[in-house]
Formats: sequence, C-alpha cells, structure tokens
Amino acid sequence: MIELHYWPTPNGHKITLLLEELADGGAPLAFEIKPVNIGAGEQFQPGFLAIAPNNRMPAIVDTAPADGGAPLSVFESGAILVYLAEKTGRFLPADLRGRTAALEWVFWQMAGLGPMTGQYGHFNVYAPEKIPYAIDRYTREAQRLLGVLDKRLAGRAFLLGDDYSIADMSCYPWISPYKTAPIDLEPYPEIRRWQAAIAARPATRRAYAWTQQVNPTAGQPLSEEQRKVLFGQSAPQGTTP
Repeated sequence: MIELHYWPTPNGHKITLLLEELADGGAPLAFEIKPVNIGAGEQFQPGFLAIAPNNRMPAIVDTAPADGGAPLSVFESGAILVYLAEKTGRFLPADLRGRTAALEWVFWQMAGLGPMTGQYGHFNVYAPEKIPYAIDRYTREAQRLLGVLDKRLAGRAFLLGDDYSIADMSCYPWISPYKTAPIDLEPYPEIRRWQAAIAARPATRRAYAWTQQVNPTAGQPLSEEQRKVLFGQSAPQGTTP
C-alpha cells in the first residue's frame, strides 16, 4: 500500500498521474490518498514533517517496501516518481540510455520548469503588488523553457520517444497551470500536441478528478490567512516555505 500525502497542486498531480497509470496495468499498486491542506497549514504538523522535512507535499509512505523492512517514506515529487517507477518496473526505461534520458528530463523539470513557472504564477496571480521586473523575468524564463521542451518533442510522441514515462508525468502539470494567468502556448505546437495526447488518457482524467474530491473549493480566491500560510508569513520558524 502506498499512502499518498497530497493536495491538488502541480506537484501533487505528478504522483496521481503515475498511480492512476499504474492502476491501468496488470498489477495495480494499491494507494490511499491522505489530504494535506496546505492552505490550513497542515504541512507544518509534526506528523507530516516526520515524512516530509521540507514541509512540502507530496510525500508518500510505502507500507510494504521491497526490502521487507519497516514502512519507508519518500519526499520530493521527482524522487517519488523514480521510487514508484523502480518499485513497479514501469514508466522508467531499464536500459542505460533510456533511463538516463528519463532522469535528465525529470530533473530538468524539478530544477527549471517547475520553479520558474511557479514564480511566473506567483508574481502574476498571488503577489500583493505587480512588479514589472519580476513578471517580465519569469515570463521570459518560462517561455525559454517551453521552447526547450517544444524542440525536444519535435518528431517524438513523448519526451523519450514512443513510450510515455515519468518524464512526461513530471512536466505535464507545469504547462501553464494558472488559469487566471495562462501562458500563451500558440508558439509551441509540439507541446500543444503532446499536452492534448496526455489529457486524453483515462488515467490523466482520473488523476485530475482527485482535485474536486480532495479540495472542492479549488480555484477559488485565497483568503488572507491562506496567503500568509502558503507564502511564508505565518510559517513556524525554521520551516518557512
């Protein structure tokens, strides 16, 4: 059993994408969703920090790890994707070159696409004041990264070629995730084709259906208290986001 400590954010969606894809296989991996309401500060609770010391979700607990030992916790969405892919032998190539390419694109997303698109969203959607320099900087960087991704996808169904992988699942949730400040995807035809193909997958639809099940108020404006919690104004000392 995999316990997924989750809230419907782009990083949370990565893991539900993989778990739902695994559910379509011959040997589905049983999982249980454990909501972590980040707007209410639940990511700072001692129980969650014990498995995710960076006070970020998602995190998992594998109650039956391969070594037969005690339950094993994993934090950081990229590490979780790799762990689950290795545990099940799916969505991560076993050959040297394929595995290396998959890890390159997972880490590329973790280090670039996610953080830069996240900052684009923060300064366009959540910042209390519009700062033109910040908006311009992160818009340009998000566009640069989308250009890198679009070029990679040219002539390929998915990031690694014909096979869907954790590399795609890592990147997909971060393609223009802010509905109130969408990034123009018109210049990126390969991304639009790839994005539509992933969106049409039954597992993707199920993965995103968790949003309303876990957080029925998703998409509504944040309260002032939620802003303070999410953006570090009221986080406990030593655990500032």
